[in-house]
Amino acid sequence: MKKLSFLVVMAIALMVLAACSSSGESKGNEAAPSAGAEGEKVELTYWYAWGDKIGENNENLVKQFNESQDKIHVTAEFQGTYDELHAKTQAAFAAGNAPEVTQNEIASIGIFAKSGMTQDLTALAENDPDINMDDFNQGLMGNSYVEGKLYGLPYLRSTPILYMNTTMAEEVGLDPAGPKTWEEFQEYAKAFTDEEKGRVGVSMPIDIWFFEAFIAQAGGSTMNEDSTEVTFNSEAGAEAYNLWRDMAKEGTMKLSSGTEAGEKTRQDFVNGHSGMHFASTADLSYLLQLAEEQGFELNTYFWPSGKEAKVPTGGANLVMTSGLEEEKQKAAWEFIKFMTATEQTAYASEFTGYLPSRKSAAESERIQALYEEKPQFKVAVDQLENGVARPMAENYPEIVQILIDELTRGILDESIPTEEVLDNAAEKSSALLE
Repeated sequence: MKKLSFLVVMAIALMVLAACSSSGESKGNEAAPSAGAEGEKVELTYWYAWGDKIGENNENLVKQFNESQDKIHVTAEFQGTYDELHAKTQAAFAAGNAPEVTQNEIASIGIFAKSGMTQDLTALAENDPDINMDDFNQGLMGNSYVEGKLYGLPYLRSTPILYMNTTMAEEVGLDPAGPKTWEEFQEYAKAFTDEEKGRVGVSMPIDIWFFEAFIAQAGGSTMNEDSTEVTFNSEAGAEAYNLWRDMAKEGTMKLSSGTEAGEKTRQDFVNGHSGMHFASTADLSYLLQLAEEQGFELNTYFWPSGKEAKVPTGGANLVMTSGLEEEKQKAAWEFIKFMTATEQTAYASEFTGYLPSRKSAAESERIQALYEEKPQFKVAVDQLENGVARPMAENYPEIVQILIDELTRGILDESIPTEEVLDNAAEKSSALLE
């Protein structure tokens, strides 16, 4: 979930430039624009992040859209991680050849909207009788609005959840029902840890999304409600960070840093080097596949709760780039509606493990049958009642980098007091906000 700062992203955007020189509730294309004067289709480009099952899902849905009507043709293009996607989008926008539709990771919705790169969708949604905004799960809408205006529709949305190797749990005498509190989580981690086998209780990246989860569980947050000041240097912040430090010190939690940290910790889990794993619900389909290949049972659980049970939401919203001519704007809106419609939402949720962002999709026969067959998919949906929006301050990506750097420093050097780690990060972050 780590984001690049706006200035850093713009610098990358310039380098990319140098190197490179739109629901009906089921189909969403009833009001598609007419083809050009010569009968040509309106051509759109759609950029998306992430590969594997997530990439396949994007390509499959775009193919479905193209085959569902004959007025618009969309070309889907993979652009890497969210950071890479955002940098390339900014570079292309500056060059005047941005994709008509792309993804914004939810914490970056505000940056793109306030910089004028994405289209205000409020009027399009209000004047379209074919879209029911009340059908979107309200727990996912907090990161869709900027200053009261709609800038994105929930698409591939998630919450972080706990994954556990239940085969291993039974081998070490643990209840496969999983840990429900921080205390139980620590007990499970100790039981899984086996130095001789090179196994720890949980392997986890030093990740802002996960820190947001732990601090929320402790009753705090990384920023105040209006995103005007940082609040992670609090009692709740210290409680969350000390949990990490204590478990790392006793050897029951392995914390990894760097760009490959997420993949390293996933491999630890898949290869039996850790009993538990924190990851997005978006990883569910892929992890189930890997667990089957490795011959162990996998189950999913709510994030173990501290004082509270809150968790941040995550994932991406679909956005339209600004400045499109009317014909392309209408076409882009039809594509966005299709991709976020009930049928497509249910398809994406089943295919990847992402949350069904529409109530109608969650209640559909397809999803109910999935939950019956694979209850692991339902955990994140049930946990959504505890979901909270992520901060969208324009400086938040830079604040995240500062905080992650300081958290990492404290993990590597046990002698640095927790208060000093958090206060240093807060002092640097506050300077940015001022």
